[in-house]
Amino acid sequence: MRMDLTVQQLRVVLAVHDAGSFTAAAESMLQAQSSLSRTVLEVERRLGVALFERTTRRLEPTAEGREFVAIARSTVAMFEANLRHFAGFLDGRRGRVRVATLPSLAAILLPGIVSAYQRQHASVEVSIEDALAVEVLERVRAGTVDFAVTVVSATTEPVDDLVVTPVATDRFCCVFPPGHRFSASAEITWSDLATEAFIAFDRTTSIRQHLDHAFAESGARPRDAIEARNISAVAGLVAAGLGVSAVPGLVLPLVEFAGLDHRPLVAPRTERRIAVVRVPHRPLSPAAVAFHDSIIGARGSGLPPQASWVRRRRTRGEE
Repeated sequence: MRMDLTVQQLRVVLAVHDAGSFTAAAESMLQAQSSLSRTVLEVERRLGVALFERTTRRLEPTAEGREFVAIARSTVAMFEANLRHFAGFLDGRRGRVRVATLPSLAAILLPGIVSAYQRQHASVEVSIEDALAVEVLERVRAGTVDFAVTVVSATTEPVDDLVVTPVATDRFCCVFPPGHRFSASAEITWSDLATEAFIAFDRTTSIRQHLDHAFAESGARPRDAIEARNISAVAGLVAAGLGVSAVPGLVLPLVEFAGLDHRPLVAPRTERRIAVVRVPHRPLSPAAVAFHDSIIGARGSGLPPQASWVRRRRTRGEE
């Protein structure tokens, strides 16, 4: 016995059951009565049971018919609900968006964008996965996330195989305890740091790569007093008077708890380029496209003073 039935066959059985006759069901479905009759007979043949008792006045469901109608009604309702869900997916109202990013960007750059996006896409689940820069790019290439918001530059891992769309920049600043001699300066050069104990970031971090590049360009090198990986740890060590450090502008709000002072660094002026990064030719879901576009179109306030949005422009490798 084969029981593989179509949704349309189930709808016909339900229409006949609810109408109580083939004639009334045919009128409601705008189909010929003979067509509906053949459909019900085919369903009964496949099931091996009669679904209706045919009388001169009205069709009455058999015991098997009542059971089958309940199952058919549940199946059709679920099928239609799933179609509505899929329609929502197609127009970006449903689904899930996975984004990999750096911790500082997850904490400072993205929250306002996510909030605005979810007001328009309340049924879309947004997953923000923070990780180190190398891990972020690995997740993009592996396809475990839709795209990434990360730092890209000549000092970090090459991204020639990816589509890179710049969205913001932030400037490096020196952070130091209140009352430090740097408080009297409007700006600080990288060479000024050569006489200071320096709280360095771990070599696995993207911040460290920028710092090494800036020190090499300035020709100066401070004395690394302590090395730490976590932004909060670096801030705490600086607050304890163990040295000064340098952080990008989007990190400054994350070190406010330590009560640190800061000044922009010059000679050279050092900035990070923050971009949306994705694999070319890997299609994004409509919900992911909408979130992607909301990031690259972000403007206005919401960034610290040492960070800014970039003017939207088409870049190499961008479709």
